[in-house]
Amino acid sequence: MGTLAGKTLFITGASRGIGLAIALRAARDGANIVIAAKSSVANPKLPGTIHSAAAAIEEAGGHALPLKVDIREEEQVRAAAAQAAEHFGGIDIVVNNASAIWLAGTAETPMKRFDLMQQVNARGTFLVTQSCLPYLKQAANPHVLMLSPPLNLDPKWFAQHTAYTIAKYGMSLCVLGMSAEFASLGIAVNALWPRTVVATAAIGMIDGVKPEQCRTPDIVADAAYAILTRPSRDYTGHFAIDDEVLRDEGITDFDRYAVKPGTPLLPDFFLD
Repeated sequence: MGTLAGKTLFITGASRGIGLAIALRAARDGANIVIAAKSSVANPKLPGTIHSAAAAIEEAGGHALPLKVDIREEEQVRAAAAQAAEHFGGIDIVVNNASAIWLAGTAETPMKRFDLMQQVNARGTFLVTQSCLPYLKQAANPHVLMLSPPLNLDPKWFAQHTAYTIAKYGMSLCVLGMSAEFASLGIAVNALWPRTVVATAAIGMIDGVKPEQCRTPDIVADAAYAILTRPSRDYTGHFAIDDEVLRDEGITDFDRYAVKPGTPLLPDFFLD
């Protein structure tokens, strides 16, 4: 496995959860982390801000640049990409982690929720990638990673939450198209999705899910690390699953990632 030492990662939604876990894993190598997220002021309902994330990244051995960014706003995203590249001398990796979720049927989904998910998930992913593209073209081993699922068109994954599935699959469609579009540039574009539900703030949206039925964000972070250290020209266009990536790296003990080892785990959405 390679290293992310000296690499600059632009991570959306990195103030908490999976985004922060990916940032901390890279920080252990001494990587530069751009924390592009909205949370700049502490919220008792959602722990973590760009500033607390920056402190944790620095403590882990990395270099942090906290930027308050709403990825729905084009000017903010373009300015953040330019500031990140100027501060660290470029951008090597983009992790499109930020996502909005609303698990409800058609009649129960307000249009403002539909619009939010489209703006953050599909449009935000497209905008962030587009804004960082000039800098990725200059990188030695450029990667774009979406935290999005394989494109499973079984109607059961639409029936209960059509709006969310459309928005989340929008991120995956970016992988499908951009991996082919950027192949000649040597820019890898891949998706990563957890096998089981991960214990983040988002599980509060899923009825009946308890943290002990989940794995920790570290499993996704370790899988992301494995992908992002691979040669970009050799690994692109994949819809990877976290534990499969780690098995390829020789890791077979997954109990260390369980919130409560021995407790049956809940499979994540979109996986049969």
